[in-house]
Amino acid sequence: MIRDVPILSEHKIQSPEDAVAVLGEILCEVDREVVCAINLRADGTPINCNFVSIGALNECRLSPRELFKTSILSNAASLIVLHNHPSGALFPSRADCIMTDKLIQLGNMMEIPLLDHVIVGGDNREYFSFREKGVLENPHPSYCSDYRELSFSASKVAE
Repeated sequence: MIRDVPILSEHKIQSPEDAVAVLGEILCEVDREVVCAINLRADGTPINCNFVSIGALNECRLSPRELFKTSILSNAASLIVLHNHPSGALFPSRADCIMTDKLIQLGNMMEIPLLDHVIVGGDNREYFSFREKGVLENPHPSYCSDYRELSFSASKVAE
């Protein structure tokens, strides 16, 4: 668990602009896709930044396990994911949307909500924020309290 002062920045991150101000310039200079996770304290102060994956020119594979690993070890209250598009195109790909959906669901299950997924590119003047576009919502999941109502999507469960 992390108890030290923030290593990344003491600037609280409360908007996509704040996240881009902290890491956007670095990401815009990289010639391949890079995915970063900024782990946050409850007040929005960044604990650290984890460069989770470095990919190719137009794609980057991301394992949610690797992304949430530092969030758990850092005792993060929430996280923001940033990644770049070296082409400068800011529209999210199909893979970006699928991964964002997966991270929302997993973050809610682990009680480390994904606050935003921000895509930067070009000269760092523009960005795409899933939260600003209204497509990133953190619903409050409901869980089954009766074992007879549990439903598993895996193959047949032993009786």
